Amino acid sequence: MKKLFLTMMAVLFAISANAQSYNVGTSNTTTDYFGNRTTTHRDQYGNRTGTSTSTTDYFGNTTTTHRDSYGNTIGTSTTSTDYLGNTTTTHRDKYGNNTGTDRSNTDYFGNTHTTYSDSYGNSRGTSTTSTDYFGNTTTNYKDRYGNSQGTSRTSTDYFGNRNTEQRSNNSNTTIWSW
Repeated sequence: MKKLFLTMMAVLFAISANAQSYNVGTSNTTTDYFGNRTTTHRDQYGNRTGTSTSTTDYFGNTTTTHRDSYGNTIGTSTTSTDYLGNTTTTHRDKYGNNTGTDRSNTDYFGNTHTTYSDSYGNSRGTSTTSTDYFGNTTTNYKDRYGNSQGTSRTSTDYFGNRNTEQRSNNSNTTIWSW
C-alpha cells in the first residue's frame, strides 16, 4: 500500500510539473459613476506597469487610452459593436498607426471567440472566453498555430470592481498585449 501511495504521489508530481504556468501579472478595474473604467496593470511582482482608461460614447463605442507607468500615452484602442453583438477593436500606437485588430463574437452558449490580427491582417492568435455561474470569466489564449499560450481569470466583487490574473505557459507576457 505504501509503495502504491508513493507511486501515485510521483505520478501527480510529474503531471503538475509538466502543467506549470507562470503568473505574469494582474489587472484591477474600477468603474466610476458615469461608467468610465480605469484599469491598473501590474507585473508578477506587483509593480505598476501602466493604466488603461475607457470611456463609452452615446453610440456604444468604447475608446481606451493606454498609459505606461509614468503616465505617458502609449496607444489607444477603439471598440465598436455591430447590430449582431459582434465587436471589432482597433489598436493604435501613440502616433495613431494601426497596430492590430481584434474581432469577437459570442456563440449560443455565451462563450466569446476572439481573433487577433496584426496591422496587415495576419493572424496573431485566438482566445475563447467562458463565464461561470457566478459571473467569473476564464479566457484561454492560443497562438496562430493553435498552441496554448496561457489563461486569464477574472472575478468581479460586490461593487463591480474586476480583478484579473494572467498566467502564461512559458512566462511569455506578449500575449497580454494582443
